Amino acid sequence: MVQRLRRFSIGQTAKVLGVLYGLLGLIFLPFFLLGAMFSPKQTGFGVGFAIALPIIYGLCGFIFTAIGCALYNWVAGMVGGIEVQLDPPTRGAP
Repeated sequence: MVQRLRRFSIGQTAKVLGVLYGLLGLIFLPFFLLGAMFSPKQTGFGVGFAIALPIIYGLCGFIFTAIGCALYNWVAGMVGGIEVQLDPPTRGAP
């Protein structure tokens, strides 16, 4: 069954991806902290920036996802959305 993805909910999609990007920032946090600890003469990223990284990453993910969703909704309104083929639900599946 072919269905068309016509629009994204901008706020909900941006919120979910903002949280996911924030979690990715937490995954990268130890690497930035190690880089800050071993940098000579305190050059490069500081510890404060490394700790702020997940928040910055999450905010940027939210903002750019919202922009991307708005652009997608605008373009999909003019030319149609992305077509995807979905299988019908099977019996016994939740």
